[in-house]
Amino acid sequence: MGAPPPEKEWSSDLFDCFEDHATCCYGFWCGPCLACTVTGRFGENRLLPVCDILSMCTSVMCGIPVYVPPAVLSVRVAMRNRYHIKGSLCGDMCVSCLCQWCSWCQMHRELKHRNKTPNVIVVQSQPIIQMQPAPMMMVAQAGYVTQPGVTVISN
Repeated sequence: MGAPPPEKEWSSDLFDCFEDHATCCYGFWCGPCLACTVTGRFGENRLLPVCDILSMCTSVMCGIPVYVPPAVLSVRVAMRNRYHIKGSLCGDMCVSCLCQWCSWCQMHRELKHRNKTPNVIVVQSQPIIQMQPAPMMMVAQAGYVTQPGVTVISN
């Protein structure tokens, strides 16, 4: 086995929401729908973000003030591992706890960036066709050239 590929940065920063207005609006107006879209596009069950809602309800009922949302954390860590993105588990936990919706938006932008198809331009060489014939010089042979009504004598 060879060396693992070098780690790269995220395609956008955590707070670059306004770089992609569609994702920003989607996350702002319907954050749970965005989370379900991200998990589905990433290849996981679309209902995985429901775990975040249920775990929050459970922690409130038990009186636990702080929790780490499991879905956003697990998808974020899996995405970093799959795409070889720099980061740490501790950083992912902080982002998942403190700015969950920004994290979902960043992952959505990352998936959009990864699924972009490059524009391919195919250039084909075409033969050059001259529309005008090349100029020719006509040389008359020595002697008489006759045409109806014309007689030419050359030296």
